[in-house]
Parts: sequence; C-alpha cells; structure tokens
Amino acid sequence: MAVERLQKLMSRAGIASRREAELLIQQGRVTINGRRAILGDRADLSVDDVRVDGEPLKINTPRLYIMLNKPVGVVTAVTPQHQETRLTVRHLIPIEGHLYPAGRLDADSEGLVLMTNDGDLAERLTHPRYQKPKVYEVTVQGYIPDEALEIWSRGVMLDDGMTLPVEIKVLDRNAQTSTLQITMTEGRKRQIRRVADTLGYPVQRLVRTHFATLSLGNLRPGEWRHLTETEVATLKAFAYSLTMTPRRFVPRPAKKSQSLRRNGRPSHSAESPERTKSEKQPARPPRRPAKPSSKPRPPRSLQRKKPSAAKRPPRR
Repeated sequence: MAVERLQKLMSRAGIASRREAELLIQQGRVTINGRRAILGDRADLSVDDVRVDGEPLKINTPRLYIMLNKPVGVVTAVTPQHQETRLTVRHLIPIEGHLYPAGRLDADSEGLVLMTNDGDLAERLTHPRYQKPKVYEVTVQGYIPDEALEIWSRGVMLDDGMTLPVEIKVLDRNAQTSTLQITMTEGRKRQIRRVADTLGYPVQRLVRTHFATLSLGNLRPGEWRHLTETEVATLKAFAYSLTMTPRRFVPRPAKKSQSLRRNGRPSHSAESPERTKSEKQPARPPRRPAKPSSKPRPPRSLQRKKPSAAKRPPRR
C-alpha cells in the first residue's frame, strides 16, 4: 500500500468522512504505531499500526448503505455528546461495525437520513462545493404571502451570511398554516428554521423527503432499510457526476485600460479590440505654435490708458 493521509485512510475504511476524520484526529482518538496522531500525518497500513479508539484500522470492510426515517427527538450523531440523554440515529440501527450519518438533520426535524460507512460517497453528497439537492416538506405558522416566498427563494441574510437561492412550491396555504416544498443545495445548521423565523413564520413541522436521488417513500418514522443495488448505483453515479456548479459566482466588472485618460477617452495608443482597422479614427494633427508678434507689447504699467467718457472734452 502507498503512504496516504490519515483522513483518506479512515474514509476508505468506513470510519467516517474526511471532515469527521479530522475531528477524530484532533480529539486524540487516532494513534500511529502507539503515538497520538496529528493532522497532516501519513501512514501505510501495510507497515504502520493505525488504530481508532484502540481498534486497528482495516480497509477491507464491506460497504453499507442504509436509509433511515429519523423521528423527532433523535440526534443525528454516532455517539451522544457530553450529558446528552437523547437517542442517536446509531441506536436505531442494530448492526455491528462502523456506521455514521451522511449529513445532519436537527433533532426537532424528521425524515430521510443516509447511514453509511463509505466516506468518499458521504463527502461527495454532503460537501457544500458539490451542491447536491435536498427536498423538505415544511409547515410554517400563518398564511405566508408570495412576497415573503420571493424573498426566501432569492436568499435571506442570516448572522452567518447570505443564503443561497432555493426553489419553493406551495402545497397548501390557509389562515392557520402554510405547507411548502423547499429544494435547496445548502445545509447550514437549522437553516430553514432560522430563515422562517427571520421572515416571521415559525416552522411547526419539517420533514426531509428526498436526499440526492433517494426518496423516503413509505418508510415510517424509526424504520430503516438497506438500499438496493440499483439505488446504490444510481446514487454513486449522481454523486460522482461532473455537473457540479460553483458555490457562489459574482461577476466582476471589466478592468479599464491603463492608457485611458482622466476624462475617460482613450489615447491614440489605446485601441478598442472591437474596432476594425477601417473604423479607426485618424489621428489629429499637432497644433501649430502661435506666431510671435513683430512689435512687442510694452509692459502693462507703461501702457497708456484711454480717457474715460467723463474726462473727454466736449465736441464742438
């Protein structure tokens, strides 16, 4: 085996995605030949002894792909955090081995969560640069008008920056509640709830119905199932497709030529690329210097002043 970064080895072994592997390294849960690993370390599994939480790192682990309908009140995590008493999504799937969620879904929300040990696939599906779509069915309080939906679809300024545009479809709307279908490629923490609160329409229920090419279907809350071979193949083809778009694109104004004059007109040496040779204006001839006068004028102090009208003698 070749020498590779620990994050990549852990991802290939199905321990976690690369970003989550970095957290495990920072927490001191990874060792190389008995010493604590740090970010940037590399290893060769054919020579080095790499362990995670004391267990040897192995890459020949079979891949698992499981769809879970997460109920409300369950935390999207593998292990509970300090003083956490709620169940995690890992507790709902009684399968041995490493298994972790691809992406997050807050505890107050429910719906589709992909559980896997394929770190590369999880990275492709969840990293912001790839912009993989997720669909949510959201019920907000009150009758949300079209003007608010237009603002939401264009983007809303939050405390951590402007949100990306989203697609919104109205499923039902009355005086008490409004049910929306929101398709988005961004995944900030509690983003939908924060945007809805900013617009003045708090979320009452939030369900993730689609994730990439997966659909929740008839899976009930708390139930899970393995993905079929066709679903896995379709999901991988979509995840590794080259149709990704940049996260943000801001057009920059064209740079002005350095040979422009202060008044905005180009000099004779600066030629517009759009002009052809036939359209070039002829250069102006240089100005001729003024001819000097044959009789030099005397200084202003010695010049005779003309008498004013009041001092002139009357005519006879």
